[in-house]
Parts: sequence; C-alpha cells; structure tokens
Amino acid sequence: METIQLIIDNKEVEVPKGTTILDAAKSVGIHIPTLCYMKLEDLHYENNPGACRICVVEIEGRRNLAPSCKMECTEGMVVRTHTPRVMNARRTVMELILSNHPAECLTCSSNGHCELQKIAHDLGIREIRYKGEMSTFTIDRSPSIVRNMNKCIMCRRCETMCNTIQTVGALTAVNRGFNAAVSTAFERDMAGSTCSYCGQCVSVCPVNALSGRNTQQPVLDALADPTKIVIAQTAPAVRTALGRDFGYEPGTLVPIGTNVQGKMAAALRRIGFDKVFDTNFSADLTIMEEGTELLHRLGSYLNGDKEVKIPLMTSCCPGWVSFVEQHFPELRDHLSTAKSPQQMFGAIAKSYFAEKLGVDRKDLVGVSIMPCLAKKYEASRPEFSVEGNPDVDYSIYTRELARLIRYANIDFNELPDGEFDRPLGESTGASVIFGTTGGVIEAACRTAYELYTKKNLDKVDFEELRGLEGIRSATIDFNGTPVKIGIAHGLGNARKLIEEVKNGTSPYHAIEVMACPGGCIGGGGQPFHRGRMEVLRRRAAALYREDANKPLRKSHENPYIQQLYSEYLGEPCGPKAHKLLHTHYIDRKEVIGMYIETEKSK
Repeated sequence: METIQLIIDNKEVEVPKGTTILDAAKSVGIHIPTLCYMKLEDLHYENNPGACRICVVEIEGRRNLAPSCKMECTEGMVVRTHTPRVMNARRTVMELILSNHPAECLTCSSNGHCELQKIAHDLGIREIRYKGEMSTFTIDRSPSIVRNMNKCIMCRRCETMCNTIQTVGALTAVNRGFNAAVSTAFERDMAGSTCSYCGQCVSVCPVNALSGRNTQQPVLDALADPTKIVIAQTAPAVRTALGRDFGYEPGTLVPIGTNVQGKMAAALRRIGFDKVFDTNFSADLTIMEEGTELLHRLGSYLNGDKEVKIPLMTSCCPGWVSFVEQHFPELRDHLSTAKSPQQMFGAIAKSYFAEKLGVDRKDLVGVSIMPCLAKKYEASRPEFSVEGNPDVDYSIYTRELARLIRYANIDFNELPDGEFDRPLGESTGASVIFGTTGGVIEAACRTAYELYTKKNLDKVDFEELRGLEGIRSATIDFNGTPVKIGIAHGLGNARKLIEEVKNGTSPYHAIEVMACPGGCIGGGGQPFHRGRMEVLRRRAAALYREDANKPLRKSHENPYIQQLYSEYLGEPCGPKAHKLLHTHYIDRKEVIGMYIETEKSK
C-alpha cells in the first residue's frame, strides 16, 4: 500500500494515498468539526457533498481555505486546523447558516443533541450578526414523519440515505439558491411520495428538519378520559434501547443490578396506563400464523403446485411491506398475509380481551410503543380497523416514550421493577428475538420444524441465521427437507433479494427482511446510533440473552397462546384466525403513477 507523509497541527502523520485531511486528522486524534459530512463505516454509508464548509482547514502554500472532507492529503502537506483564520471562517459560515434557521431550540425535539446546536456552542456563537429573509416552507406532516424544510441546512444526508442506502428514492434536492431544499418528486407531500416510512432519513438528520410525528398529546388525552381503558404494548427492541436516554449503556436489558424492561413497565403504569402488555405475546402469535402459512405454502410447492407463491416473504416490518407495495407491487402476493405483531396484538386486544373485560372495543384505547416510525403509518391503515375504530389507536416510538417519561416527571433510574400484565404479557424466547435481524425467521423455524416433523427440536439456537451482514443465507434441515432461507436488513439489501424473486432466480423458500439496519434495534424511532454497529450488536446481544434465559423458547409452547386458540381462535390459519390476524396489500405504485401522469399532462 502506497502511503504519504504530512504534518497536521505539528504532528507527523502517515496515511494511505487517497486519504482525506479529515480522516488523516481523525487517525491521530485531531478533531475537525463537520456538519454535512457523515460517514457510517459499518453501514458503508458516506455523505460527502462538501457543502457546509464547517470543516475548512488552512494548508501551507494554498491561498484559499480547503474543505478537509474533500481535500486529499499530498506528500509533504502542512495542515493547520485551528488557526485564527480557520476559526473565523467557521464562525462566519455558522452564523450565515443560523441566519436562516428558526430559533426554536427550546421547543425542538432535538434540543440537547442537535449537531448544529453543538457546533454553534463550541464555536462560541452567542449572537447572529447576519439577518436576512427566512425560509417559509410549508411543514409537511405524514402519518409517520414531519418534514420542516425551514430547518434544513442542505447537508443532504437524508437524500444519500434514502437513495443510496435504502434505494427508496423519495427525497432529492430541488430548486436553487435561497429556495433550495430537499423534497419529494413534484414537491408533493411525503404521504403521496414513494416514502416507505422507514425513518432512516430522520436518524441521520442533524437538525430536526426531519423528525418523527409526535402523538404524545392524544395519548395523554386518552389517559385523562375516565371513560376509556388505556392499554400499552411494548416491542422487544424498545427495552434494549430505552435506557440510553436515561444514562444506561447500549443494549442494557438484564445487566447486573439493572432491569430496564421492568423499569419501563413500571414507568408506563406510573404514567397512567390501565394495563401494560408485551408485544412479545403477539410475536408468538405471529409465529403460529406465519409459521403455519409457511408450512402450507412449502407443502404445496414441494407437491408440485406451480401457483403457490414461493419464497414466502415475512410481513412483520411495515417499512418493508410499504417498500414492496411501492416498488414491487407485482410481488406482494409473496408477502405473508399474517399481520405484524403490533396489529395482531391490537386485533386480539379489541376482540378477545375486550370481551373478557366486558367492554366495547371503542372504549378500549390501544397504544403501542415501537422502535419504528413506520408503525405509526401501519396503525393508520384503514384495513386495520373495524367500522372506523383502529385496532391500534396510537403508536409512539422509543425516543417519544423517553420524552413522555420525563414529561411525567418520573425518575426512571429510581423506579422499582414492574411486570407485564396477563394474559397478553406472557411470551417465549422466540418472540424476544423479533427485535433483531434474522430473529423472526429463527423463531419461525423453531415452531415450523416441530409442526412439520412432529419431532422435538433439541437445539433451538439457529446460529447460522444470526449476524449483522447486510445479506445472509442459510439452509435449515427439516428432518431431510432442506429449507433455504434468505435474510436482509436495510432496504437497499432487500432490493437485491427481491430482484431475484422478480427475475425468477431466487433460490429461497423463505425470506426475512427488516427495513432498518440491524432490524428493529436500529429502527428510525430508536435513540440514534449514528451507524455504530457496536451499539446494534449490544442491543442484539441483550435480546439473545433474554431469549436464552426464558424457560420456554418456542412460540407454540406459550400456554397463553395455546389458551387463546382453544378458547377463541380455533386453529392457526383457520377461518376466525384468518379474519382477525391476516390482511391484504395494495398497489401503491399505481396510485403514485397516476399522480405523476396527471402532473405531466399539466
């Protein structure tokens, strides 16, 4: 490898040829502030437009300052990163950015962890000398994401994430000069775009120009209504990340002396929820339905049925489902018809559980706590309602829950451990691992194997299905029947697998896809991990530890699931189960196409 030598702030540095000044400085512990630049090593994500000029440095012999994120090192180069000229330039650039940025820090949800705010503070900016015209973009509120382009600094991180990493293609830069912004095609609102609501654009936005929709107030209103019974359900990935907002290390779930899961349950009761349940219960239920559906399709396929849709693609992730509906609607029959755990829980809560309580479903308010922004969109879909009453009334994400806990003036760290309520709070280890990539299909295999072979599965850990590689594959031996599994997380990776399905070259019988990096643990509603895979690994490890410590680790062994089928549902994928727990999908591409053609004709 060819290397070059240079001097940065009087330090001798040797780096590979082609290294930028920014990376060279970082390699020797010299910090250069950046704003538009973002590099997420493990996700192979780099946004480098060189637009903001916050990272400028002085190079000996060069008349102009240079952006360190774009300038490659050369032999013998002498760089100074913090001269008075450099500092004055950064300060001036920041003041110009702030001159067109709303001064709403006290009411902004990013207050305290806003990158723009931090850099302005570090540069010692206490007043803005430049005053000019302010942007007046209309705020766009979709079911999941709020887009406020008045806060946009044109870093274009969201554009790179949406187009290059997720391959959704919903966001792009439009207009020029003062009117420049990141927008959708034809500058339509997000709800009418190709957005899948995965929320990864939100996770990389440095200034809250993109944020999750806040549904805190309707939840508080429901809690204050004495005529309503308000219940909560909490997804497995939430408990591995929630502690981050209260000072715990990533992945904290069952560390020595601390149980975030218990504190979360206690906090929800303190806030005022009448019942606190675990979405893990309906994850077990999902496996019963999706696993049975897989066996039905696989059996038909192996018996020569050419009409059966193989591979079966999991349907737990609403961002992934939306992606298929938008980009590959012709393949939507490959999706499992089983609802997601969130929606299954809502359907059971407002039928089976409401009947047990002797109340009308309209008097039962269901609130889900999810790691995901797409869950808000999913809950709002009309097919997940009965006579206009939604199965899940409100969905809030992990960061939103943390804000709600603080709003309620609850000292999270001092809470005693609480427990989930029964019967919808009992779960197996199989349900816990839904929160990480590969977990859904591993849980399905545990149950499908025993249902298919009629034999006991002694080794329940399918290590070959685990990992954080973007695309993985494995073959599981169902007692002489090889079942080929494909796994992807991140929609860009998913596209590669689904293109094979489209072309008829897919070798798989089943495919699991999660829209977000790492699966739900990296969801758009989680505390920001900024692409650090170690954070995701620790969150995943916490889920696998919980799985290993569960007395029951197969979904079909959950006694409350067995009771639910015997008392109410009948058999998995039976008539009643299908009516309550299964769904259909739409061709959203056709709707968007109709709009585009209309615009072209104008």
